[in-house]
Amino acid sequence: MTQTTKRALEESLKNLLLTKPVPKITIQDIGDDCGISRMTFYYHFKDIYDLVEWACMEDAQKALGENGHYDSWQVGLLHIFEAVQDNKPFILNVYHSVSREQVENYIYQITHPLILSIIDEKACEFHIRDAEKQFIVDFYKYALVGFLLDWIKKKHERKSQRNYRSTFSIDSRSSLNHSPTL
Repeated sequence: MTQTTKRALEESLKNLLLTKPVPKITIQDIGDDCGISRMTFYYHFKDIYDLVEWACMEDAQKALGENGHYDSWQVGLLHIFEAVQDNKPFILNVYHSVSREQVENYIYQITHPLILSIIDEKACEFHIRDAEKQFIVDFYKYALVGFLLDWIKKKHERKSQRNYRSTFSIDSRSSLNHSPTL
């Protein structure tokens, strides 16, 4: 029941975002749209931005699916781009309604586990320190976030979506292989 309620709140938020920006949407608006009380909203989320963050994470995890491995991460990332395209009004509204730092943090939370699992998968073949591995993870995380934010800012050009693989061909073996070992 909890997930059903959260999804109803998410759907209402996305419906409302078709007609007004995040700062103009109230919890009462969301509750009226889906027939859920304000108290029920507060049981699940502390505010609208908490719901926005949850919705972003849910959409990304659904899009990524089982593609969080070295051999399939590009498929997962393509699905994330497709989810962004499918939720264009929601994404653009959030992008223009919250600070860049908040948007970056949402995307960092999505990309960090993906990249960490990819690097961890290959790091066992090499002898590198955790700090060096974290540096590699951060490098790719920041690069992917920057690329995604630029893609959103440029209004989701399909051409750049199709060509992202040539821009971001994560070769973690090469990164790990060139990492100094101690």
